[in-house]
Amino acid sequence: MATKADFTADEWKMIMGSPMLAALAVTVADPSGIWGLLQEGMASGRALIEAKSAPGANALVKELADEMTTSEGRTMARDGVKAELTAKSPEEIKQQALSTLAEVGKILDAKAPQDAPEFKGWLKHVAERVAAAASEGGILGFGGVQVSDKEKATIAEIATALNLG
Repeated sequence: MATKADFTADEWKMIMGSPMLAALAVTVADPSGIWGLLQEGMASGRALIEAKSAPGANALVKELADEMTTSEGRTMARDGVKAELTAKSPEEIKQQALSTLAEVGKILDAKAPQDAPEFKGWLKHVAERVAAAASEGGILGFGGVQVSDKEKATIAEIATALNLG
């Protein structure tokens, strides 16, 4: 079982930001307006809370979730993501998120091979939760579809980036 100590500071910073990147890639793929953005942000937070309290959750996921409950952990993750994405268009943000998620997947495969599949699956789950949080299309939350084709495509791209089979 891998722990934070198995990674360099830069690698851990990337891993800490990975749930934000998975969520952000889906959010920018098909923006849902302000209400949808709030719902999608809350879905990402709920996925972290659930991971922390789930009895059978992967230990590395739980360690990340525990650290995200601290001000220092949230700041580290947010600052790492912010540094990569500042002054980029939505499409550039999505592509950078996918690129960084691919790098995170490689780091996990190399340094935490027992934990990597479950951790990467959890990142995909975060993206799926975010995609399902707000309806796309429709008017004032009525009508539309729960998960748009753009969001489905982005989830597939996340799975590919993470090398999930």
